Amino acid sequence: MSDVGAIADLPDPEIDASRRKFLTVATSATAAVGAVIAAIPFVESWTPSERARALGAPVEVDLTKLAVGQMVTPTWRRQVIYVVRRDKAMVDSLAKHDANLKDAKSGDSIQPDYAKNEMRSRREDLLVLIGICTHLGCLPKPFFDAGDPVLGPDWPGGFRCPCHGSRFDLAGRVFNGSPASTNLSIPPYSFKGDNTLVVGLDDAAQTTQKEGAA
Repeated sequence: MSDVGAIADLPDPEIDASRRKFLTVATSATAAVGAVIAAIPFVESWTPSERARALGAPVEVDLTKLAVGQMVTPTWRRQVIYVVRRDKAMVDSLAKHDANLKDAKSGDSIQPDYAKNEMRSRREDLLVLIGICTHLGCLPKPFFDAGDPVLGPDWPGGFRCPCHGSRFDLAGRVFNGSPASTNLSIPPYSFKGDNTLVVGLDDAAQTTQKEGAA
């Protein structure tokens, strides 16, 4: 038999089924990973980026479930924001302790012009503050009940910093004897209707205009 014939008569090579299966699975997995990576830029484009939020993109807060005496704490510019629902009794109590405050008229404190009043707010029922103590940057805790046993019978309701004991009333104004020298700061904010707070914009209409332009 010739060499050519010998070569022609060689048996067919065995097919390693397990190896073929492995290669098929590996190829499919690689394709799936590629598809996921390709999709990431599109998914990210659907939501505001972390950088945009850090730079101060407005934050909307739903107020429909916020009851009197409750507080929600959204984040804006990496700062905790305190949003408190007050009733008329809470607001009426503010005028009764001006003599015990360091900056009752908020002349040395930070707030927009529309919040430079005794309520320190645009609306009587809603207090909006940057929840950072003006002493060393701790987060004051809420003690909204007047006469709280922790703070004594003369306590009108407000906030107390757990770090060094600074106390603030239900308008964020600092009491005498506190290490903090100024009232809690107030961010720019506005409303879209009655039940949506927009933190970061003085005029919520700006949001509507931008959405329409987009």
